[in-house]
Amino acid sequence: MEESAAAERSNLAGVQHILLVLSGKGGVGKSTISTELALSLRHSGKKVGILDVDLCGPSIPRMFRVQDNDVHQCDSGWVPVFVDQDKSISLMSIGFLLEKPDDAVVWRGPKKNALIKQFVADVAWGDLDFLIVDTPPGTSDEHISTVEALRPYKPLGAILVTTPQAVSVGDVRRELTFCKKMGLRVLGIVENMSGFVCPHCSECTNIFSKGGGEELAKHAGVPFLGCVPLDPQLSQSLEEGRDFIQEFPKSSAFPALAHIAQQILDGMSQRSS
Repeated sequence: MEESAAAERSNLAGVQHILLVLSGKGGVGKSTISTELALSLRHSGKKVGILDVDLCGPSIPRMFRVQDNDVHQCDSGWVPVFVDQDKSISLMSIGFLLEKPDDAVVWRGPKKNALIKQFVADVAWGDLDFLIVDTPPGTSDEHISTVEALRPYKPLGAILVTTPQAVSVGDVRRELTFCKKMGLRVLGIVENMSGFVCPHCSECTNIFSKGGGEELAKHAGVPFLGCVPLDPQLSQSLEEGRDFIQEFPKSSAFPALAHIAQQILDGMSQRSS
């Protein structure tokens, strides 16, 4: 009862749904999926926050081109950085707290865990439809601290990101085990970098093989949310902090990303009905 009452009074009280983006492997595109999912949900009329708990590799500020912004204090805690004037996407990341963008975070576990708990407790998100939590690779201290800190707020579940290769799929299989041990529902698996789309002829070449993520989803009995191809336009938009969903609707990656977001929204509708 005390835990429930504390959750109602907290800075997360106005957040409807919390999603974690996980992978056992680094470099598979968790931040890319987090960013594009947030943009897709915004274009569906939702207010979205992203909490970047990748303390050693915070890339979310750069992907939204707000890396030079500062975090300010209010009576409720830290004010997140807003991406637009409508405040439809808000961000919190250690990237906003570093004196220099090239500063390394050389911390042991307890200090990292304390900051994650502070991020969960002290960011004044206000009213959000979705809070997306972008995590570092692995199944270590930061992940346990994040899940435990969010548990009173009943996170909706996790989206697992993999690339098609067997090595990546094997690491994500361990992430499935982590979710099971932590009692975290798996909303589905995304296979990122699934083929390269030629910018000239639009033919898709499976550079890293194909189908590993879908096969893993079938084997684990969890939903497969879709394949996102390698796309130069997607890479360009992330490098320049542009809205891929708005600017490149004819890109081959667009329908894949829109479909992933729609499945999340459909899942919400089914749960609320």
